[in-house]
Parts: sequence; C-alpha cells; structure tokens
Amino acid sequence: MNHIARIDAALPSPTDALAAFCKATGDGLRLDILRVLRNDSFGVLELAQIFAMRQSGMSHHLKVMANAGLVIARREGNSIFYRRSLPALEVSWHQLHAQLLNELDALPPEARLQSAIALVHNQRAELSRQFFARFAEGTPAQQDLIAHFGLYREPLLALIETLPLPAHELAIEVGPGEGGFLPSLAERFKQVIALDNAESMLERARQQCSDAGLSNVECLLADALAPQQLPLADCLVCNMVLHHMPAPAEAIKRFADLLKPGGSLVLTELCSHDQSWVRDSCGDLWLGFDQDDIARWATDAGLEFGLSQYIGLRNGFQLQLLQLAKPEPSPSEERI
Repeated sequence: MNHIARIDAALPSPTDALAAFCKATGDGLRLDILRVLRNDSFGVLELAQIFAMRQSGMSHHLKVMANAGLVIARREGNSIFYRRSLPALEVSWHQLHAQLLNELDALPPEARLQSAIALVHNQRAELSRQFFARFAEGTPAQQDLIAHFGLYREPLLALIETLPLPAHELAIEVGPGEGGFLPSLAERFKQVIALDNAESMLERARQQCSDAGLSNVECLLADALAPQQLPLADCLVCNMVLHHMPAPAEAIKRFADLLKPGGSLVLTELCSHDQSWVRDSCGDLWLGFDQDDIARWATDAGLEFGLSQYIGLRNGFQLQLLQLAKPEPSPSEERI
C-alpha cells in the first residue's frame, strides 16, 4: 500500500499540471512565440533569430512550453521544428487553452514579428531557389526516386474530373516543373495559367506547351506566395510543390484567394516521412505533411476538406491526393 501511495505522490495532480500551464503562459515572450507559431512551425535557431536571442534561451522557453502542453516538437531529419499544440479534450482546462489561442489570434499583428518571420521565410525560399536554379536542363533525376509523375497522373485526373467545379474556364497550376501536367489541364479547361518562380523550370514548361501545340496555356514567372492580380480560377493544382515552400500554411491561404467560390484546390503531396536525404538531393524544405496539419491550414484559409486518396510507394514514401473546396456563399451572405 505504501508503495502505491509513493507512486501516486510522484504523479502531478491536476492542479499542479494546471499551475504549470498557467506559469508557462504567464510570460510575454512565450505568448509571442505562440503567436508566431499560429500558422507555421519553426526550428529553434529560426525562433532565436526571430526574437533576437540566444539559442540556449529559446530552448529553455520551448522546453517549458512543451512540458505544459503548449507546443509539440517534430523531428525533420536532423532538425527539430516546433508547432502549437491543439487543446486536448481529455485535459480538463482545454477550454482555457482554446480561449487563450483565440485571444492571441485576435491581437493585431506586430510589425517587428512579421518582418522577422518574413526574413526567415525568405531564407527558406532562397535555399529552394538556389537548388532549382542549378537544373536548367531539367529537374534532378533524384526527384523520380520519390514519386515519378506517371505514378499519380491518372488518379489526379480522375479526381479532377469528379469535382463539381463552377465552370471549366480557368485552371491554375502552381509549380508546373517541366510542364508535364499542362497538356492534360489544357484539354479540360478553356484557359490554363502556370505559375513558377524558377525561370529555368518555366522555360521547360513553355517548351512543353510549344511542342504540344497548346495555345491556351500562359506560363508566368511569379511567386505564388505573393498577391497575384489574376482572374479567379475554377481549379488550382499544386503537384509536389508544397514541401518546397517556405510557409505551407500561408501558401494554402494564397491559393484560396485565387479560387472562385465553389472552386477547388487539388494538392498532390508527400505524407510525413523521415527520409532526410531529400533535403540535399531534392531541395525539399519539409519532410512531407500530416493530413491533420493540412486540414487545419485549409480551415484557417476558409477551405473545406473534401476528397482524398492515398498512394503507397515501394520506396517508403506515400502520396496524398487532396481536394480542398472553397464554399459557395450562403444566400444571406449574397444578399449582403
């Protein structure tokens, strides 16, 4: 009996755990860290850069926050990235946790933090641009070791053909690579716009369109994360590109802005994996994504999670084909 009592005494009581939660949130810097982690995950060094402090100090704060259930750590190869924890229903103060996040998200953004975050995003994007700039003659052969386009072309087309789109006037493809999917889109939509921020890749896509005799495809050199003055699309396609983007959650918001009400964002992406060699060999910034993360980002962007399909590959990777729909406005919203 005494042995059991000693074990029970070693476990934190609910009030002790709540006290640790409150203590962790009773610090302005930690609250700002939660604000920064709203739509993104960052490594310790990136967070230390954003807040202009030593790595050791940032590590201490993150450890306190992790122990209190405020952040979750995820290993990406040799790096560890932190993101917000969602309020856990099994915890009695989950409503307090949810209210805290809601209040933080309602605060106006701070220019200093926005600028620091943008700098980190630009540094990530530059790594990706430098990688693909080296392949003016085509995409690196290692890309095919992950998932050759032929493995998901037909399922992707089948998914698109089942969608109840507003029309088939315009499709946008972000990051078309060498343009292998543009002819298929050109057959199904009156107009197609391809966006890429790598001139070498875009030139290959233009050549693909020229060889196929396509007159309804426009290839534009543009950063898809920047606001675009484009007509709204019925369908936006992004194949194996999100894991190269510096801010995936922000990217999904930008994609949503380019869609008509009733339109769909179609993503082909890697599921979360641990094969870190793809960073150096393929220029990947992220080791795939959990569906729950994409669903959360979609909700924040005003999109609804729709159809999904998974394709397992022999090399240990798994692909996810996802449809995220932009809802039609309700009759009351239309009257307003």
